[in-house]
Amino acid sequence: MSRASCSGGVARQGWTGEGYNETMARGWESKSVEAQIEESNNSSFTDESHIFSPEELQAKFKKNDLLLSRKRVLQQLEGGGSERYCELLRRTLVALEAQIAALP
Repeated sequence: MSRASCSGGVARQGWTGEGYNETMARGWESKSVEAQIEESNNSSFTDESHIFSPEELQAKFKKNDLLLSRKRVLQQLEGGGSERYCELLRRTLVALEAQIAALP
């Protein structure tokens, strides 16, 4: 008796999946994960010459969050939309820049 696979075909009878992909090259997913790990190892948050206090780390993460939010708002502004929405985005951008400037 055979089972139907997710792709609609028929699965091989008795196939357990063991050994699947053992000889295949690494895919882009594992390379992406490896790149992310490498980037985190080289990150400014892991500066070995200085051990950051919890407050310093919190300030760094907060600044990073604000910078990412600013980038997203800028991308949304480039996308356009209604004038009212663009005005809201411009006010949000001003508020984000003020918060970034206030950080140490």
